[in-house]
Amino acid sequence: MSGRPASPGGVPPRPEDDVEMSFFEHVGELRKRLLRALLGMVPAVAVAWIFKERLLEFLMKPWVIAWERRGLGRPRIHFAHPVEPFVAYLKIALVAGFIFASPWVFWQLWQFVAPGLYRREKRLAIPFVLGASVCFAGGAFFGYEVVFPVAFEMFLGLAGKLPSGNLTLEATIMVGEYLSFATRMLLAFGVVFEIPVVVVLLAAMGLVTWRQLLRFGRWWVLVASVLSAFLTPPDVGSQLLMIGPLVVLYYLSVGLAALFGPRGARQEG
Repeated sequence: MSGRPASPGGVPPRPEDDVEMSFFEHVGELRKRLLRALLGMVPAVAVAWIFKERLLEFLMKPWVIAWERRGLGRPRIHFAHPVEPFVAYLKIALVAGFIFASPWVFWQLWQFVAPGLYRREKRLAIPFVLGASVCFAGGAFFGYEVVFPVAFEMFLGLAGKLPSGNLTLEATIMVGEYLSFATRMLLAFGVVFEIPVVVVLLAAMGLVTWRQLLRFGRWWVLVASVLSAFLTPPDVGSQLLMIGPLVVLYYLSVGLAALFGPRGARQEG
């Protein structure tokens, strides 16, 4: 079922132009690629820092809309420590810079794994980089545009007077805590939306078939539950909002694997 060639003895040959490297040489190569990825992010982070106030407003928009719909008055954002606004803006710049520079980061990732691939597999470089970048940005946008409004309205719906009427549960939002939640969710959805890219890449390399993926689907729900619990904050609402896209993306990946996998794998399925 594998699309990779095999030698007469049944042992897969080494990729063409493969250069054997020691463990420390692999570590050195990884260090080089990480350093290049970080250096490539510097201009993007600098640009994001220039627009940090607008980016903060952009990230806060779903919360503000949910706040106004709940009739909680004029929305405010607070900070408890003198350096907290600086740290918040720095976090925004880093996350936005990573998203802007994601094509360069994914290119460095590809360059790290490319020496172990066959020539025909190395031709997938540009589709991989473009697909990974688009899916990562698309996942972050999905989280912002679809998940945030639902989640924030649900969370703010818990505010209000308690049954006795003597106490009121009010939301006092700290900028640091909000950004920690928002950026973690955006990055988590960006990672989750990479599932089709990874699955299609494995199928195109002949490492898996759509039949194998379909049989594994019954276990994917359990995997999705574990991933959502790991990637999202510890609340059931956020986890449920991620499980759905995880399952849908997986079965979309199965269809893409059947479409883009090797012909032999499609016929076998």
